[in-house]
Amino acid sequence: MTSQFIPVEPFDYVVFGGTGDLAERKLIPSLFRRFCDGQIPETSRIIGAARSNMETGEYRTFARKAIDEHAPSDDAGQIAAFMELLHYVAVDALSERGWEELKSLLGKEDKVRAFYLAVGPSIFGPIADRLDQHGMVRDRSRLVIEKPIGKDLKSARELNETIGRHFREDQIFRIDHYLGKETVQNLMALRFANTLYQPVWNASFIDHVQITVAESIGVEGRGSYYDKAGAIRDMMQNHLLQLLCLVAMEPPASIDADAVRDEKLKVLRSLKAIDAGNAAQQTVRGQYKAGASGGEAVPGYLDEVENDLSETESFVALKAEIETWRWAGVPFYLRTGKRLPARVSEIVIEFKPVPHNAFGDAGTDMKANRLILRLQPDEGVSQSIMIKDPGPGGLRLRQVTLDMSFAESFDAHAPDAYERLLLDVIRGNQTLFMRRDEVEAAWRWIDPIIEGWLAAGVKPAKYTAGSWGPTASIALIERDGRTWHEGET
Repeated sequence: MTSQFIPVEPFDYVVFGGTGDLAERKLIPSLFRRFCDGQIPETSRIIGAARSNMETGEYRTFARKAIDEHAPSDDAGQIAAFMELLHYVAVDALSERGWEELKSLLGKEDKVRAFYLAVGPSIFGPIADRLDQHGMVRDRSRLVIEKPIGKDLKSARELNETIGRHFREDQIFRIDHYLGKETVQNLMALRFANTLYQPVWNASFIDHVQITVAESIGVEGRGSYYDKAGAIRDMMQNHLLQLLCLVAMEPPASIDADAVRDEKLKVLRSLKAIDAGNAAQQTVRGQYKAGASGGEAVPGYLDEVENDLSETESFVALKAEIETWRWAGVPFYLRTGKRLPARVSEIVIEFKPVPHNAFGDAGTDMKANRLILRLQPDEGVSQSIMIKDPGPGGLRLRQVTLDMSFAESFDAHAPDAYERLLLDVIRGNQTLFMRRDEVEAAWRWIDPIIEGWLAAGVKPAKYTAGSWGPTASIALIERDGRTWHEGET
């Protein structure tokens, strides 16, 4: 099967932080791939904006290196054509330098303007202020912001109020790249485009759900930020809760952005509270110590962040419960961490076992059906079922897996998350972006957990780098008679 790519209308994409790591690794390579597939008109412009004094020619050299490293191509003609789209303006978010130059470059043409803030959240507000002051916010303008969207409910509200003074809610795109992954969108397709799963997608048939986002790397140069955030703010509040919402939400009336986000919001509001009274029982905090990763010795968290007194967690696991008729009694086990054995993100739907074994001794090894959605590294969907083991001499049962890898099933390059989301901004499609009330509802649930840790004195348990986290995280699920799915490591 071949993917189809639909072009967008001409646009101007202004990337604040245009010389930064995100622009280099993701934004420029992603836009280049979309250009190569014919989705970006040649009358569009991509404008890098940063404090560095740089000419457009130098910026194109920077972009060419980014493409060579992260989106290599042998088509010199396409590279040259893409380079013509690139421009650069030196802009200081905290002063007046460069803003009139940016305004002049954008001109008066009435086309979509997207402002991507690939910068620290402390300057989201100042940039939005100056864009408005200099008359660059128009009816067809868009503002894209990256996480972290606040560090708690209070700061998230303040940030939303600040940018909301200059941009309407339908102009603000809060990006979570996990929502742009092929498998995440296929979760909605599996649930709502097939009759197979919908009748059994409830507490009568599903035993429990596991959501794992594991990283084998450490803080990787993000120590100063990460040590203030920790795993619960960096990953749980956004990525994992969004995945939980897509698994648990009711079928929307349509795939319109607000219809989908209305249903996700209901899930967040239905989460059973975790606070000082039960945080120690329902959650696990961990912090890695020196160990081995990929066969090589790696330092501990304290050494990587250069803070011997840090009590920030690099791992968190929790048991969430959704207080609705559909999910009453079904636990959702969520975990995320750094320096784990493998880089893997997956959603595991574990169904209940058959109510009666009709096969006698041949059915003693019967296992429950399991649906696994792999988000990375090899995106795909697999379903485990029981079948008869082929051959004569009696009936023997065994478990087999029906497996679909997107890379093997589609003969075209599958756009990565940023490729899809960057152009959804231009289309004005907010389905895969977080709405303000979603963000605030997530913080409203997460804040009491963090406060509960402090009140109960819950400190991170040490785990060896290269392991699956603290032993307490194993106990969290095994005391319910269940086991973490660890796949292939």
